[in-house]
Amino acid sequence: MNYRESMCLYALQTPKRSRLWRSWLPFCRRFGIKTSCPKVYFSRYDDDLGGKVYEEEKEKIKQKYKLFEEHVKIAEQSGRMLVETSILNSKNHAEHIEVMQDASQNATDTNQAKMPLLVYVSREKSTSSPHHFKAGALNVLLRVSSMISNSPYILVLDCDMRCNDPTSALQAMCFHLDPKISSNLAFVQFPQMFHNLSKMDIYDGQLRSIFSVKWPGMDGLQGPMLSGTCFYMKRQALYGDVVREDIDPIQLKQYLGPSNELVKSLHRSNHHNSANNNDLPISRLLEETRFLASCTYETETQWGKQVGFLYNSVVEDYFTGLNLHCKGWKSVFCNPPRPAFLGTATTKLNDTLLQGARWNCGVFQVTLSRFSPLIYGLISRMSLLQTTCYAYLSLQPLYSLPMWCLATIPQLCLLNAIPLYPKVSNSWFMIFSYIFIMSHFKHLEEVLSTGNPIWTWLNEQRIWMMKSIISYTIGSLNAVLNCFGLREANFVPTNKVADDEQVTFYQKGIFNFQASTIVLAPLVTLVTLNMISFAGGVARIIIKGSWNEMFGQIFLSFYILMVHYPIIEGMMLRKGKGRIPPSVTLLSLAISIAFLCFGSLILMT
Repeated sequence: MNYRESMCLYALQTPKRSRLWRSWLPFCRRFGIKTSCPKVYFSRYDDDLGGKVYEEEKEKIKQKYKLFEEHVKIAEQSGRMLVETSILNSKNHAEHIEVMQDASQNATDTNQAKMPLLVYVSREKSTSSPHHFKAGALNVLLRVSSMISNSPYILVLDCDMRCNDPTSALQAMCFHLDPKISSNLAFVQFPQMFHNLSKMDIYDGQLRSIFSVKWPGMDGLQGPMLSGTCFYMKRQALYGDVVREDIDPIQLKQYLGPSNELVKSLHRSNHHNSANNNDLPISRLLEETRFLASCTYETETQWGKQVGFLYNSVVEDYFTGLNLHCKGWKSVFCNPPRPAFLGTATTKLNDTLLQGARWNCGVFQVTLSRFSPLIYGLISRMSLLQTTCYAYLSLQPLYSLPMWCLATIPQLCLLNAIPLYPKVSNSWFMIFSYIFIMSHFKHLEEVLSTGNPIWTWLNEQRIWMMKSIISYTIGSLNAVLNCFGLREANFVPTNKVADDEQVTFYQKGIFNFQASTIVLAPLVTLVTLNMISFAGGVARIIIKGSWNEMFGQIFLSFYILMVHYPIIEGMMLRKGKGRIPPSVTLLSLAISIAFLCFGSLILMT
């Protein structure tokens, strides 16, 4: 149990929580409040509901929320939170399951607000047993919930996401309960939307190409890929073939594990808002759920292999979605005008690139396995176009190789007077120019057609190049090393709490280069290399007049420098926090000179 988990548990345990929510939920229902997060709701200034009764009720709720906040803050500062939640090492701790709110606890008075079933689950962790990152946590929740609520549909949200529209479940059920598609519909995917995006969005936090282009396009095939959060999943789809009534009980336990109660839950639906809704006493029920949340329960079972969210990749969403589509399941992309969920986008370059490295490591792990989309997809029940979509994403990390070549080889040849592209006067030069220009115009048209300004195009070009150099390279290398057993896969979640200075940089559209050297050095080195080659190329044209032969390479260096101007600014013009450290600049300069000298020696031999 880590610090964030202990804070969540303490906030749920405090008596003031019950008083707040018993007033907050009826207030939302009475006045049609869609922003169900109190902190966000009370920070808004565009409240137009009006009315004396509304204002009076709002003020009462606001006072209760302030008392609740103060109670949690005092406990946090005094250290009582750590004691009362028995916080342990995040890698070694026992399971903790607690029913916070049960339907049986609701008052019999019909005027009293009824609270939904609320259960806190923290699985057991041990360094001696693999925990399989997020996929392992989701599978524990899948098993525990089958004993308590056993709902046929599951909503999955990341810890930084919040509900922005309480009708999202109704919207998802319109698809799940549609008799025309219900039988083979696995999940309904909502787009990931973010509340903290700046006007410039310099880090492409909105993921426009995915949720505005790729996922709507795949919706016309078998449906979008699973995106890790903001989706309503059919429980039956995660169990797969084990839900067949004719399956042998012994084989069923080999799939699901030794729990008899878990096996019974397969054919039992719970439609009541209560934890005590089966044949077991509540004490026995909690004992069974703790057994299901233990770190050794999955030993010699098919959890993570054929049942639940799949393992062997740090991006369980991509792998699980691929497996579901290969089995013939379909998905639906639901993108309502009002965002159903809102999250927190990364506001720092370091977080953006390392998050991209983890994602690309995960998809490339799948590519290097026997589940590679180009092979597994074609021999399964997935359509050719759907297979192509999965394959494109899984092979995306390989963009790093041509990008490294494009940023170094033409520049090295330029300084050594070796032309790589046709002369400007040659008709073949028009073909190169046409491909370059039209690919950019196509991207620009795509950006404008999705309602984004022209600077989004430039920001996406820049961040894509940066990700190709850093995220794709690190991701593909980690996946290859993991494939050969030379490195273990790791899952480092991005920082969900940004300091004020970091947010200020982001909102102003200024790059924050407070990042690790392994992230900054390659980017600064390539920009420095292109600065040297551009200066040398221009000097060559002035002295020898060889613009006809070298124009293509000079223009390429100029284009790279123009797109990456923020890096040049961070190296040479900015002062104070957020700039590129001088030590990184000097290191990159030394590497650039060494590369040019060594490369020139090779070309001269």
